Amino acid sequence: MNKKTVLLAVTVLLGILAVPEAYSQRGPRGGGGGGWGAGSQYNRLYNPKTVETVNGEVIAVKHITPVNGMSYGVRLELKTEKETISVHLGPGWFIENQDMTIKPKDKVEIKGSRIKFDGKPAIIAIEVKKGDSVLKLRDEYGVPVWAGWRRR
Repeated sequence: MNKKTVLLAVTVLLGILAVPEAYSQRGPRGGGGGGWGAGSQYNRLYNPKTVETVNGEVIAVKHITPVNGMSYGVRLELKTEKETISVHLGPGWFIENQDMTIKPKDKVEIKGSRIKFDGKPAIIAIEVKKGDSVLKLRDEYGVPVWAGWRRR
């Protein structure tokens, strides 16, 4: 083999080996967050013009994968005075590492952006209040707090 062929082969091999490392850096500790990042297709559903606050009782806590290829997330089924609505909290790896736990029968206040998801109303949560505790999930522009989580 000549030097150009060897150099090309080494470059291709290094490129292949670098993909898993680069991909893993976009996971929980990186900015991608398994598809839950600020610039993701899913996060673009957030609309600051549709932010509202609802109160209700948690009926169920479930996993959700909003878009193919995303890591799983956590959502609530919330019964309010007017409706039962799905509330999307965020990626499982983030929600499951918080001090606040949310379970069925909890009374909560949700602030978030009302969206249409799979043709039904849903809320992308900004924050969850339970008693005196507040779980902050996004800023007022919809930027997820986990985008910089554990980078300190």
